Amino acid sequence: PISTLRTNGILPSSGDIQLQTENLASQKMLEPFGGQEDERFGLNSELFNTLKRGTTLVEYSSPNIAKKFHAGHLRSTFIGNFIANLKRSLGNNVIRMNYLGDWGMQFGLLGAGFGQFGCQEKLKQNPLQHLFEVYVQVNKEAERSEDMKQAARDFFRQLEQRDSQAMSLWQQFREITVHEYQHVYKRLGIHFDVYSGESDHQDQAQEVVQQLQSQGLLKTSEKGTGVVDLCPDGDMSSVCTVLRSDGTTLYITRDVAAAIDRKQKYHFDEMIYVTDKSQANHFHQLFQILLSMGHSWAERCQHVPFGLVQGMKTRTGEVVFLEDVLNEARTRMLDNMSQSKTTKEMENPEDTAEKVGISALIVQDFKGPLLSDYKFDWDRMLQAQGDTGVFLQYTHARLCRSVNEGIEAAAFDPSLLLEQTTITILQHLLRYDEVLYQSAQDLQPKHLVNFLLKLCHLIASAHRQLPVKGSPRDVAQARLRLFSRACSVLANGMRILGITPVDKM
Repeated sequence: PISTLRTNGILPSSGDIQLQTENLASQKMLEPFGGQEDERFGLNSELFNTLKRGTTLVEYSSPNIAKKFHAGHLRSTFIGNFIANLKRSLGNNVIRMNYLGDWGMQFGLLGAGFGQFGCQEKLKQNPLQHLFEVYVQVNKEAERSEDMKQAARDFFRQLEQRDSQAMSLWQQFREITVHEYQHVYKRLGIHFDVYSGESDHQDQAQEVVQQLQSQGLLKTSEKGTGVVDLCPDGDMSSVCTVLRSDGTTLYITRDVAAAIDRKQKYHFDEMIYVTDKSQANHFHQLFQILLSMGHSWAERCQHVPFGLVQGMKTRTGEVVFLEDVLNEARTRMLDNMSQSKTTKEMENPEDTAEKVGISALIVQDFKGPLLSDYKFDWDRMLQAQGDTGVFLQYTHARLCRSVNEGIEAAAFDPSLLLEQTTITILQHLLRYDEVLYQSAQDLQPKHLVNFLLKLCHLIASAHRQLPVKGSPRDVAQARLRLFSRACSVLANGMRILGITPVDKM
């Protein structure tokens, strides 16, 4: 009530009430910007008190061994990294897991084919390229030759029986591939706490089959395969195959075993799987099997599906490997930077171009709903103006320059920040906690991306309307405080998205 504020001397006892209350509201709004807590700004909000905190296990990226890192795995890598960063920033203990496709019939094909088409010398020189070539050749051969198909089945059975020669070749393929992948992850600024794989759960998968049998959940189909009936009526109208007729396990059997093993090992409170939407049914079946086995924690497992990237090509051609995409993003960005009149002198332009190129890839990927397919567009993605990762980086670098050139005073006078442009920026910054809260609810990065892009547009206007140079010292210092906070929120938001902010550009 205004009367109380006047009685307590917070507002003058006479004068224009409308004006007085507007000024007071603005000053209250500015209070969070008076402190020195840049890093935690927005993260101590009471909004987050309702969120459940605990241990979150995120499984993402998960490429296949013995295949080059395909661009299709890029979305899972980016999205999973965002979810892990978001959960960690909100106070969760996060386990980042890369679950490698390192088992299954493709190894049967590769093992059988390597003897015929492989070469140890080429494997040493260019490992993933050579394994990829062998894989393509053996697949063609298997399409027209029943002998090759049988050889592949035999090799995979040898693996399942832990035959030493088959295992030695498999181990070599796995180590080479993980080493190559780690190099790519380092470029992306991404790390994993655990590299796991289907192979780790081979023996446990057989135990799962025995448990299903003892619980009366395993049925035998007419084809002789082992199935679980997922239909509530028990009429076998919806079944999931967990065992081949020759007694070998399937991908889903190993996934069931992996989930049980992780719960025992990491005691997670929630587990999130990040894969493309074509696997939605697989995860629906996985969670149903776990629940039917009596694992109530499966209700806290979640699949985050995403759409496909269309038209992702490099200048050289069709098959797109992630390394090629990163190289191309860097090269194109270097070209753009060298032609730009605003590019500043920098110590390592290649490194800057790499970081900015990656942020362009991430923002293009995150702007819309994750479930939507989108068309990959090099030119639009790398524009300096418009809603791109390049624009985010450019704005951050410009803010860093402003803040570093000015002298920020310890004393801060909020009454000097009452222009409409300033108020709009402040109101926007104070929405940061709401945006993070919304992101935590649906795990969609678009809220944060669009928040940061809007902030950058507001800052672009502010640079024109709120000059620091040439303003009275106390006004300049108040504006610097505003730019400093905006810079901090922008950098923190970018890091949650998985983007490394650059200071010069």
